[in-house]
Formats: sequence, structure tokens, C-alpha cells
Amino acid sequence: MTQAVNPYLPSYEYIPDGEPRVVDGRVYVYGSHDRFGAPMFCVNDYVCWSAPVEDLSSWRYEGVIYKKNQDPLNRRGFRSLYAPDMVQGPDGRFYLYYAFDFMGVMGVAVCDTPAGRYEYLGHIRFPDGREWGSRSGDEFPFDPGVLVDDDGRVYLYSGFQTKVPFFMSRFRNLKNTGCVVMELEKDMMTIRKGPTLMLPFKGKGDTGSFDGHEFFEASSIRKIDGKYVFVYSSRHNHELCYAVSDRPDGGYRFGGTLVDIGDVFLDGRDEARATNYLGNTHGGMFHLGEDFYIFYHRQTNRTSYARQACAEKLVRTKDGGFAQAEVTSCGLNGGPLLGEGRYEARIACNLWSKDGAARIDTFLSKWKLRKHPYFTQNGKDDDHESAQYIANMRSGAVAGFKYFRIKGLAGIQIEVGGKCAGTVEVSTVSDFSSVNACLPVQTQGKRTELSAPIAIDDGVHALYFRFQGTGAMDFYSFAFISDCN
Repeated sequence: MTQAVNPYLPSYEYIPDGEPRVVDGRVYVYGSHDRFGAPMFCVNDYVCWSAPVEDLSSWRYEGVIYKKNQDPLNRRGFRSLYAPDMVQGPDGRFYLYYAFDFMGVMGVAVCDTPAGRYEYLGHIRFPDGREWGSRSGDEFPFDPGVLVDDDGRVYLYSGFQTKVPFFMSRFRNLKNTGCVVMELEKDMMTIRKGPTLMLPFKGKGDTGSFDGHEFFEASSIRKIDGKYVFVYSSRHNHELCYAVSDRPDGGYRFGGTLVDIGDVFLDGRDEARATNYLGNTHGGMFHLGEDFYIFYHRQTNRTSYARQACAEKLVRTKDGGFAQAEVTSCGLNGGPLLGEGRYEARIACNLWSKDGAARIDTFLSKWKLRKHPYFTQNGKDDDHESAQYIANMRSGAVAGFKYFRIKGLAGIQIEVGGKCAGTVEVSTVSDFSSVNACLPVQTQGKRTELSAPIAIDDGVHALYFRFQGTGAMDFYSFAFISDCN
């Protein structure tokens, strides 16, 4: 039986900013495309992955859908394609919206199918033909979110808090005041009305109910039960929040946090106790019947430039809102993973050193985090034979996995490497107040399999692995053993 895990795409694929869209019984994910080992965001062209709605473990590669040099402003391909969104227009065609890194322009491509080869259509423009972002004083175009309402009217959302140096945005001094909304004409790219400020940044006006979770970037919009649900990344950068309104172009009130990549804010948790390494995140919602999901991304390789797609199921609250989802290893699985067989260590949803987790999007992150564990791979970008694993687990480092349905478990096996000597403790609780198994470890740079009996009651459990000793351990996989005889 195939199961869905986080990250839900193959280990060699790095798709951040994922926007899920359902078309004819399939979920299509449109995102940026990081390159493993690259020195910057989103170096690769846009690709698309899809899965049938009845099996969110079965993802299919749809190929390259849009190349960054297809836009006439980027024929030489020097600028990168940032977070996109896709909607089906009133004419039945599919429209892909994108922004070029910090260029200050927003483009549109079109295709007759959701995952075909998109063709350049044009740039978002004012009625007089002038491109939005071409004149100093324009709001900075960034992170498009698009809604085609039930009446066929089209709304475009955009915003980015950080002031971009004018030399990066084609020598134009563009404004950054908050999230803006505009209505588009039926051609899907001419501004009919706006841009109008919808959500201000911190310090840019009255933030009202958004205080503490003000808009930063990552606009995403859905219509659910007649309400307009706006998903965004807050000023904390590592959480996705939502806002709700009765109309598409304003009147939004803060709803809450949907997901945080380090479970910050969940049960009062602060950044100092984050369960995973922090950096930016971006994503969108979709629902199937009564089930709702939030898509987001995690950080890997001690940089912000190799991010991977994850998702979690959301729970509705009594007032019709959404509770904050816990980050797990089984997001799209519909429930816990089976406590049998072998699992790659890369599906860990929790990871920290003896000093806790930290932000990896700061200056000199790799140097500052040289003693911290991290997700990485042993091959080059897009190497289908590469193996992803957790590297550099030093004494006190913990990798956590949530959740497994355990029945009749007798033993645990681990596959580790690196150069280290000590023990690996296994526990169902993150503070290791009780230890369920202990495996002596001694490696000399070779991958080694070790096993030991384990005592865990039948039921649903998290599983935590902690290395104690000297050197640095690489963690590749673990397996459940039903019979130790």
C-alpha cells in the first residue's frame, strides 16, 4: 500500500511556494523551482506535479510548463521566476501568473490545459497600456494570488514587505505599503480597478486584528462557503495565516495561524522552542469534500535556496474557521503512517540540535549552523538516484517523526553513517523522559545498520531519535521490526 509522506514529492525535487489547484479530478501543484546547491532562490524553470484527488500519494511529473526565458524581458534567462499562481479563466483557458524575482513586473502565460506548455501572454498593465511596475511610485508587483469569482470577475492580489533597491527593480523606486488588490478585465491582464491597499504592513497603518501577524508576502486566495479566505505569510515569515471577508476586495479580519514550519504559536510555543529550522514559507489551500489542506514548504541544506513541498490536513473550528495544523510526517496520508516497513529519515518533521532549532535565513547561516543537523542529499540537483538524508547529527541532536499506528512492534532498526561513537536513543516523547530503545553506534564513515528490541504499546505514537556521543552521525532510514527472534 502506497502512503503519503512529507515532503510529498520525490526527494530530489525542490518545489516551494506550492499553490494547489483542482481540475477534473486531479490536484495540480504550481510553485517556484529551487535548485539544490544554488546560491539563490528559484533558479530552475517552472514544472508541475499532479495527483488524483482519490490518492494524494501518487504524484505524477507533468514536465516543464514555462521557461524563464519565454518572457521577452528575460530572453537571456538571468532573472528567476518566483512564486506563481494559476486559475482557469472565464474562457476555459488556464492562466499562469508570475513575478520575476525583484524585477518589479508581473507576467501572465496561458495554456489550453492545466499542465501543458504555457505561452507568454503579456504583463499586468494599466488601461493605457503602461506596465504595472514600470513607473516609480507603483506598488511593487510580487507573489500573485488570483481569484475568478462566481460571477466571472477576476481579482489579483500582490504584496511584499521588504523594500527592494531600485537598481534591482529596473531603476524604479516602487512602493511597499502592504497587500494590494485589483480587478482585472476579461483579458486577464489589464487592470480594471485598483491597485487598492487591502492589508497594511506593520508600521504602515492600523493593522487592527492582524496585530502580531501582519502581512509580509505570499498572497493566496480561495472562496469557501461563500466567504473569501486569504492566505498569507506574516511578518514572522515562517507561518501561514489566514483572513476572512464577505467580499473579495476588502473588509478582511484576521482568522489565525494555519501552519508554522516549526510549530511556533501552537500551544503557546515560541521561536526559541521551534521544532524545526525556521525560514520563509508560502503556500495555499484546497479542499476535497469536507477535507481541507494547507500546502507549505520547509527549508533544507542549511539555506533558504533548497525548499521542499509539504502539506497538512486542516481541522475546522466550531465558528467555521481553521485550527493551526501540527507539522507532521504524514500530512496528505489521511491519518498516521503504518508502524511497519522502512522509512527514510528525510520525512522527519522535527529536527533540532542540543541548542534547539534556529533560523537559517540569516547572514552566514551555514557557518552559524555548522554544528546543527540538516536535511541534504548526496547527488546533484534533479539526480533521480540521489539519496536524501539527515546530516551532521551531533550529541543531543533529535529527529522526530509524527505519527505512526503501531501494533505488535518488537524492535527497531536504523541505518546511519558519518564518523561517530555513542548511542541512539528512541522515544515516543520529545523530552526523552522515557526511552523505549537504545542502540550503541560506532561508525567510521560507512553506512551501518543497527537494531535493538523496543517496547511501545499498540496505538498512535510519535517517534524521536536522539544521538548522544562524539563526532557527527548521518541518519538515513529506520525500520520497524515485528519479530526480533
